[in-house]
Amino acid sequence: MKRSKSVEVLGGRRWKLSHGLLAVAALYLLFISFKFRHFLEIATVLSGDRSFAGGSGVGDVGQHFLGSIYHGDAFHRKLEDDRSRDPPQMPHKDQLVVRASPLRPFRRHYGRITGEMLRRYGRKWNRTRSGNFSELEKMAHDAWTLGLKAWEEVENNKAGAELNSTTVLEGKPESCPSSVLMSKPEVGADVERVMFLPCGLAVGSSITVVGTPHPAHEEFVPQLARIRRGDGRVMVSQFIVELQGLKAVEGEDPPKILHVNPRLKGDWSRRPVIEHNTCYRMQWGKAMRCDGLPSEGSEESVDGFNKCEKWERGDTVDLKESKTTTWLKRFIGRAKKPEMTWPFPFVEGRMFVLTLRAGVEGYHINVGGRHVTSFPYRTGFTLEDATGLAIKGNVNIHSVYATSLPKSHPSFSLQHVLEMSEKWKTASLPEKPVDLFIGVLSATNHFAERMAIRKTWMQYPAVRSSNVVVRFFVALSPRKEVNAALKKEAEYFGDVVILPFMDHYELVVLKTIAICEYGVHNLTAEYIMKSDDDTFIRVDVVLKEIEGIVQNKSLYMGNLNLLHRPLRSGKWAVTYEEWPEEIYPPYANGPGYIISGDIAKFIMAQHANQSLRLFKMEDVSMGMWVEEFNATTTVQYSHSWKFCQYGCMENYYTAHYQSPRQMICLWDKLSRGRAQCCNFR
Repeated sequence: MKRSKSVEVLGGRRWKLSHGLLAVAALYLLFISFKFRHFLEIATVLSGDRSFAGGSGVGDVGQHFLGSIYHGDAFHRKLEDDRSRDPPQMPHKDQLVVRASPLRPFRRHYGRITGEMLRRYGRKWNRTRSGNFSELEKMAHDAWTLGLKAWEEVENNKAGAELNSTTVLEGKPESCPSSVLMSKPEVGADVERVMFLPCGLAVGSSITVVGTPHPAHEEFVPQLARIRRGDGRVMVSQFIVELQGLKAVEGEDPPKILHVNPRLKGDWSRRPVIEHNTCYRMQWGKAMRCDGLPSEGSEESVDGFNKCEKWERGDTVDLKESKTTTWLKRFIGRAKKPEMTWPFPFVEGRMFVLTLRAGVEGYHINVGGRHVTSFPYRTGFTLEDATGLAIKGNVNIHSVYATSLPKSHPSFSLQHVLEMSEKWKTASLPEKPVDLFIGVLSATNHFAERMAIRKTWMQYPAVRSSNVVVRFFVALSPRKEVNAALKKEAEYFGDVVILPFMDHYELVVLKTIAICEYGVHNLTAEYIMKSDDDTFIRVDVVLKEIEGIVQNKSLYMGNLNLLHRPLRSGKWAVTYEEWPEEIYPPYANGPGYIISGDIAKFIMAQHANQSLRLFKMEDVSMGMWVEEFNATTTVQYSHSWKFCQYGCMENYYTAHYQSPRQMICLWDKLSRGRAQCCNFR
């Protein structure tokens, strides 16, 4: 049959339309291949897939990829903690470059340290006291000056003499008062009042606080404004009573063994509430909130007291009994028990007497002689570690009285923590090259954390055979007796590298440099790993991960962060003077990452020629150094979520925020063939 002309014309049009669509598709694919190749590589790295064909070798994110990563504006994580202060203005200044001289060996067998760099700060400071110093330089100078003095006292046995020679390690009890009193003149009007409890608390200890809450004041909460369509105003009257442990590092918040927060105007719900919690390494636990509803059930009691007692609430209505029910109860002779109702225990402008008592199972809080709440003890937060009481917020404190306190502090008897046994000693450094060197950042008084590591993952065969070498890197404490104990620990176990500057949270980057230097100059390590003393490492699995990478290539392995932006406001704000760029370089999270030996040598070379740039966030600093090295030598970036940043996950490589007790538990589970978490503290 002969086709009609209209059909032929329609077919021609279809043919032209399909060819046009194919041409558009080809152009689109060509555009994607040129412009969005890097997007695909970033997505692959974030997903942990090592099989993309963008570089040479498995999991290779090459130099070209890293050079263009800053042109995008996606995949950056949500910014947090932006409530405190206005963002700083961008200055027109050059970037900070901290220059340092080559390092020299430290005395004794503690290895090489970053002392020469700190000496340079001292010389520069003395020459030009009015010079243009960065905050990091000023902080380093002060830490170096104080650290030298503290170490000199330890070397001259002054600290030991004050402690009666061997008080720290031989367990001679330190005498402490059984009660402590702070009257109104001593309390003062500071923002935060702190009472020192020399030997902590014991079962039966009690603390009485007499104070008066301030009248409520109006605050503006941006998050609330978004919910209430612009109305972010809220009336606030609250204060905090905290039992705190010793501050391990200057700049890091002390552990909060008990946090009690009465909120007289409540939360956004505007109902009065009392919140209880704990905090370790600046990581909060699960809060216990009492809002006027009584606890029910046997599990909701502590030493026989309810966790939360009842108080009057405006939103609760008691159901009245029917006349029939009331008549029947009267007929059978069942009397109705009168029920006492109490208001919220704190009132604006009215004096209160709060008593905090340590029981067998937990803390008990009474206000005005009436039990209000009880909070069970949490694993890892012991009474004896509660060496300080802090009170802050909208309250006037009239007096604080602590009684029935222990007269000696068992934690000063370090044989309860440090097990002085030959089997936990570390072998001397091997002459042969090693596969992996692990530098563990630790605080001066973290004796229990270091001992837990010695008993757990430092017992891997690879570590015992010196194929993997582990060292703790510790700076000094303001407390003389702690420094004396650290020196004795280092001499006995042989695995502590003492850095002679005063420990500070923002000077952790100096410890990271020390780890690189130790791995380059004190031994020959193919790979170097940086870790923290609350990180549990599965050494055998980490070695297998390294072996799975293409050999003879520069490596940067860990839980990688891409396109992260500096926080410009809040507690963890970074100023433009500290970091002028808008995006951080790709960096691995600090609790556990690995670099190859050639990267460490590059860092030390930059350090030697005085061109090493420093930043207060050590993990970002490492990412910056690796990126600079990657400009001339291709680095293989290897990402895995199993280098856990927050806590633990099944089949982890590293687990973070692990207490000594949790480390023992993880090691016990691994001995049974299970890489499972221990989610308690």
